[in-house]
Amino acid sequence: MSNDLLLEVGTEEIPAGFMEGAFEQLEELACNLFADNRVEIGEVRATGTPRRLVLYIEDVAEQQSDLKKEVRGPAKSVAFDDAGNPTKAGVGFARGQGIDPEELEIRDTENGKYVFAVTVEEGKATTELLSQILIKIIKDLNFPKAMRWANQELRFARPIKWLLALYGTEKIELSLAGVESDNWTLGHRFLSEGKVKIEEATTYFNKLKEEYVIVDHLQRREMIVEQIKEIGQEYDVEVVIEEGLLQEVNFLVEYPTALSGSFEEEFLQLPEEVLITSMREHQRYFPVRDEAGDLKNMFVTVRNGTDEYIGTVRAGNEKVLRARLSDGIFFYQEDQAEKLEDKVEELKDIIFQKELGTLYEKIERMITLAENFGQLLELSDAEIEQAKRAAKLAKADLVTEMVNEFAKLQGTMGKEYALLDGEEEEVAQAIFEHYLPRHATDQLPGLEISRVVSISDKIDNIVGCFSVGIIPTGSQDPYALRRQAQGIVKIIVDAGLNLQLDQLIDTALDSLAEQNKLEASAVEVKEQVLDFFKLRLQNLLEEAEIRYDVSDAVLAINYYDVNDTLMRADALMEFRAEEGFEELITAFNRASNLAAKAEEKQFDPELFREEPTEQLYSAYQEVREEIEQLTAKKYYLQALQEVAKLKKPIDNFFNSVMVMTDDQEIKNNRLGLLKTVSQLLSRIADLTKIVID
Repeated sequence: MSNDLLLEVGTEEIPAGFMEGAFEQLEELACNLFADNRVEIGEVRATGTPRRLVLYIEDVAEQQSDLKKEVRGPAKSVAFDDAGNPTKAGVGFARGQGIDPEELEIRDTENGKYVFAVTVEEGKATTELLSQILIKIIKDLNFPKAMRWANQELRFARPIKWLLALYGTEKIELSLAGVESDNWTLGHRFLSEGKVKIEEATTYFNKLKEEYVIVDHLQRREMIVEQIKEIGQEYDVEVVIEEGLLQEVNFLVEYPTALSGSFEEEFLQLPEEVLITSMREHQRYFPVRDEAGDLKNMFVTVRNGTDEYIGTVRAGNEKVLRARLSDGIFFYQEDQAEKLEDKVEELKDIIFQKELGTLYEKIERMITLAENFGQLLELSDAEIEQAKRAAKLAKADLVTEMVNEFAKLQGTMGKEYALLDGEEEEVAQAIFEHYLPRHATDQLPGLEISRVVSISDKIDNIVGCFSVGIIPTGSQDPYALRRQAQGIVKIIVDAGLNLQLDQLIDTALDSLAEQNKLEASAVEVKEQVLDFFKLRLQNLLEEAEIRYDVSDAVLAINYYDVNDTLMRADALMEFRAEEGFEELITAFNRASNLAAKAEEKQFDPELFREEPTEQLYSAYQEVREEIEQLTAKKYYLQALQEVAKLKKPIDNFFNSVMVMTDDQEIKNNRLGLLKTVSQLLSRIADLTKIVID
């Protein structure tokens, strides 16, 4: 027999961003804890609303499974005498296991006959275990930010107000944070009155729906999307449903009702990004576009309630948005009273970082870096000047009223104001694109000068922070340096830029030194930053499904050229799939291991005494020049295939020649040859890192 289990943790409003993570934890904790307690369960479902976290488990067995224990004791000859009677050892072992000596089993093992005690622990009733299991599930939940309240020790997303726990129709006794569980819950904050009694777990969802609470977050999401689409069809428009906003809205309401509203057309003179940001970020509204894709003076929002008094709700939302957009018009006009270039001086009053100086000093470094990187990429003089101009204006919008109000518009407003000031389109675009990528799935800079300015900004941040001891540790990365390093790598790979990581770091260090901002050792900082980038490259190779040992092999050689590193990794991955690869690596690594004992790699062919040694040397000469030419052209797979010709000569050499002979001169000569051979592929990878499956 089985029953459904319901756990509801009622709280004050939980932040929307906490919910999905809490659901995943609830399901995982439940599955693990019930398995640990030997209680069979059916489907596990976690869901909830802003005011409740819910765990619902179908078909929870009424009885814990029996536990069969088998314990091996002493040998038969020790536990029983020749007459078959239990000895003191046998009696003591049986007593320790809670059984009679007669119940001991004798079994054959690899080491002879031994006695075994087999006991069965009868499973308890599930109701005896549920309180402990459910309390542990609640206590083990983690949130991005947890809080304590009153004099309670428990830390939770928000204060717990009520607990509902039912196993079928039976109440489960829980006591947590001063709250005792019961068989009641609360409905919608405004549309339901008083406590709602739940007689049986299976009635929970329907009962709360009657009280204007759609508990299932997937059902609420479906309702919201459907209602929004109906509004779009009614007005023949496209309501732009952004996934992040949809998820947030879903966890702000318990009973969703979508409605449309409008605003005055005069507000359409604002840049589109301002309108969308104001609607999405401040009001959680969905913007609307017409058939041509242009933004309309219309929005869609979702109310937490029914359609009663919907006209009043619409008017209220329109009034709030009107005030927001009026502020936007004011800020937009105020910002245009002064050119973007004139705002650069104001950056002298804004500290970028205490030891690294002001934002003005930062853009001075960015200008220097942009010029240097532009030259490395062989940009035209005109492009380099555009990059320097974009670097100079890149942070100017940070002192505008609009960005002060809408921080997410940095870069966007810089581009807008630059165009209004008559700056070149490429410069304006680079002002926006230098922030890219802003997150893992974001777009990358599209213009060459944008890439230059973006890399300049990011490498200055990384090297500057490392130089003053701000180094990411564990989950701590307040300046988002990991994301910026990953951004640099992605930009270089996406555009195939011929930029070396060590060059970027050296240039950034020089620019800091010129401003007397470099207090730490440049050598130490460079080494730390290179190691930091190496980890980013490991992540990149892992995303590209490169084996860990191949990754180790190519990174052990040189990883400053990011694109070259990827090419070498791809070639080695392809090469290891070819026939005979494992045998070649075994032979090559044998040569490498012995070569490590060589004091130098010089050798004299005149000292070769055996034909296998001469054959290895001859084969080496034949492939060396070809491999050097292939690696120079970055034909790495062909170079690896070429070295495969050495397998047979290497095998013959080891089968016929004693390398570590007593004759020091001959020994060193042979080791020198092996060292030279083993370094043939030092431009591609360290093959000693390869693991043979």
